[in-house]
Amino acid sequence: MFIVLSAAIAPGLALLSYFYLRNQMDTEPRRTLFQAFIFGAIITFPVLFLQFVLKEEETFSNPFFINVIFTSSIEELVKWLIILAVILRHVEFDDPYDGILYGAAVSLGFATVENVIFLLSFGLDQAFMRALLPVSSHALFGVVMGYYYGKGKFSSETIMKKYIALALFAPIGLHIIYNSILLLEEYFMYAMLPFMLFLWTFALRKVKQAHEHLIDHLSQGGDT
Repeated sequence: MFIVLSAAIAPGLALLSYFYLRNQMDTEPRRTLFQAFIFGAIITFPVLFLQFVLKEEETFSNPFFINVIFTSSIEELVKWLIILAVILRHVEFDDPYDGILYGAAVSLGFATVENVIFLLSFGLDQAFMRALLPVSSHALFGVVMGYYYGKGKFSSETIMKKYIALALFAPIGLHIIYNSILLLEEYFMYAMLPFMLFLWTFALRKVKQAHEHLIDHLSQGGDT
């Protein structure tokens, strides 16, 4: 049990540490990040329960809709709502890079609980692949979401609305592509590998841009 839990939790914590340590300009309070991680973990249960009920009741007749469109949208929507309702106005969300950290923290909280449930059910055989694909993809979706939240928070009210919308729809779009590739079954790796390379490149570019926004923000005295 301990080994399974360790294997399930370690990838999420490692990825969160990676994005935390990349922020050399400022240090976000670890307690606040941990709270964001816990929020992400808590929302996993109602989302997975809803997905289970809808599949069991065969609410939607189209498998593509339930497995790709609905699943991708509901998972990213609840993460987006957590940041909007709990984190966006938080006093410690005080620079653009914080969006990256909070987006990754909420997403990794979700991915970690999902990973724990999966490995407890199916064993350690899939632990490495789970770390490479579902956990890291959730982290990168969260980075993209957080980047746009960070841009929005420190923009004018009009532009802010555009970025907050992008914080929702950009991760949903990426998640839909990811879940669509999974449906390719035994051939999915031929499409998944280039997609994950793109996703990492895209997300790390957002990390770099967030650092540049942070430098500009600090040079202006931290004014919002």
